[in-house]
Amino acid sequence: QVQLVESGGGLVLAGGSLRLSCVASGRFSSYAMGWFRQAPGKEREFVAAIRWIGGETYYPESDELRFTISRDSAKNTVYLQMTNLKPADTAVYYCAASRLRSGRLTVSSEYDYWGQGTRVTVSS
Repeated sequence: QVQLVESGGGLVLAGGSLRLSCVASGRFSSYAMGWFRQAPGKEREFVAAIRWIGGETYYPESDELRFTISRDSAKNTVYLQMTNLKPADTAVYYCAASRLRSGRLTVSSEYDYWGQGTRVTVSS
């Protein structure tokens, strides 16, 4: 049974920071992990991805990089460090695992396993 368990969400003031964690367990193999988010009434949105081997990272195109993804392979854990948070970042954040060996990992269909999500609320 594959499990992805997110933690670290909560309520934060605009301009603050949070670090989300995702622990992967169970019998599975994946080549990459990603973070997505979904705000109320909106589609799920790609936030960041990272490959277990090599640590290559992927982010949406943006003028401002406020989020950083990292991994600790020994702990089967992926992190999302979020800084300078804005109310528009309010969403449920999901961790996902992909078995793809290639690709930019920016769409949800490239992922095979999903966590239950952790809620992030940014107040102004």
